[in-house]
Amino acid sequence: MAKAEVKSDRRYTKDHEWAMGDAKEVVVGVSAYAVEQLGDITLVNIDVKEGDEVKAGKSFGTVESVKTLADLFAPLSGKVLRVNESLMDAPEQINQDCYAKGWLIAIKPAAMAEYQALLDPKAYDELVAAEH
Repeated sequence: MAKAEVKSDRRYTKDHEWAMGDAKEVVVGVSAYAVEQLGDITLVNIDVKEGDEVKAGKSFGTVESVKTLADLFAPLSGKVLRVNESLMDAPEQINQDCYAKGWLIAIKPAAMAEYQALLDPKAYDELVAAEH
């Protein structure tokens, strides 16, 4: 099996979400490895809306695939700035391009230290390798 792509310009969680951004906005999505494990995504349910607060490690929605239902966990705490509404009608965008069109939410981070504490690409690569 080909190795799932790990982008070098973002951080990752042990739950296989990615986060990319700065003190103004951090965009969140699911990693290529997660997409590979899930298979074809058939439904995305995001339980937060613009203006809501999310807490690091707490669920903000689910993705459903032909294989399973998986919770989505916030990689950091903060205020939701945007939700990718297009996923409601076209969840397959996550399968097609999980690192761009398939993003989930954008957060105004409460503390950048939480972002810095996420796994860097090398550490995430090692985590994925250990799970194979």
